[in-house]
Amino acid sequence: MSLFTSPLAEEIAPDLLDRFQRYVRIDTQSKRDGDVSPSTPGQLDLSRMLVEELKAFGLDDAELDDNGYVMATLPGTSNGGTPVVGLLAHVDTSPDAPGAGVEPIVHRAYAGGPIELPLNDTVLDPAKMPELAGKEGHDIVTSSGDTLLGADDKAGVAEIMAAVAHLAAHPELPRPTLRIGFTPDEEIGQGASRFDVERFGALCAYTMDGSTVGELQDETFTGAEAIITIHGVDVHPGFATGKLVNASRLAGRLLAALPAELTPEATSGRQGFIHVFEVSATAGRAVIRAIVRDFDEDLLERHIALLRAAAEEVVGGEPRARLDIDVRRQYPNMRSHIEPFPEIVEVAERAIRAEGIEPLRTPIRGGTDGSLLSSMGLPTPNVFTGGHEYHSVREWASVQDMAAAAATIVRLAEEWTKR
Repeated sequence: MSLFTSPLAEEIAPDLLDRFQRYVRIDTQSKRDGDVSPSTPGQLDLSRMLVEELKAFGLDDAELDDNGYVMATLPGTSNGGTPVVGLLAHVDTSPDAPGAGVEPIVHRAYAGGPIELPLNDTVLDPAKMPELAGKEGHDIVTSSGDTLLGADDKAGVAEIMAAVAHLAAHPELPRPTLRIGFTPDEEIGQGASRFDVERFGALCAYTMDGSTVGELQDETFTGAEAIITIHGVDVHPGFATGKLVNASRLAGRLLAALPAELTPEATSGRQGFIHVFEVSATAGRAVIRAIVRDFDEDLLERHIALLRAAAEEVVGGEPRARLDIDVRRQYPNMRSHIEPFPEIVEVAERAIRAEGIEPLRTPIRGGTDGSLLSSMGLPTPNVFTGGHEYHSVREWASVQDMAAAAATIVRLAEEWTKR
């Protein structure tokens, strides 16, 4: 018995897997605080490859612009009256775990139980990963255990490419004109910052950047980043009495003062959080970087105010220390920008059901390129890819689930011709 969601998914799967394995081997990690777009040259290596492959499909206008964005057009086959629809994924991978030298491993016909990877003592344990527990018989792709796999979001990239290749090879299949886009630097919050919505020219778009099969998401966190800098007074420790103000110790007190119940590991569902993701400190200077998230704008402001008040109280207790706080908005909740256009989500629901999957409507505890793009006038819900354990060396993806996502893209194209 086939574990694929449809014969179409099974047909697409070999090409999809080949592309995915090639793409993840290219180091495309983005870099925080970069001053160019894209922030790393490896992203351009993959983007150039994608342009050449798109041209080989017959998408002659495929191009890579100066900021690292790929755009291309697959002309429609329907008799007019259909809108231009976009498909988007990001080429970069997270800087949160090692990303160079990825060697994908395909674990054919997964038998269940823990998957022990060859490096770094990394184990994928279904007892701790409920999604993996239901994938017996699937072909599971992992890294070697010491790097990211890169399914976030090269699963989405491969799915779009495999679906477009299939559509281009089958002009008898109904489809609207499709605009294809691949973005850089999504993982550092810059993926849509230089995206030319007008040049893209679509009524709407879909990011292939979700996880669990069936996910269709039109709501995200609203996000902000806070950079807290504590300036102490450094001096030789042998002469420090009454003179030293240790910024490292002040940073430690601030971290301890933040509420434990307002962290990612202690929250779920629609609860927001403050997440300290990086601390660099010496006696003279400490820098704390945190992201602040919530679905509700007012609650986000409260979290920011709490963080600011805690920092001011801790550092204010030492008059010789100095505090700088820089809060930067990253992306908005996409919901209010998509709600006026319900058909965009309804068409995607029909496509997912056409692939034999029940849509899973959950808000994203994070953001996508669609968060900012929707606010820029391009309503962009998010669709599943089949990847899991993102931003870690335990990242994995099911070939069958990725194929279901690629097949859903083909169904999506057809559904847009039925409106």
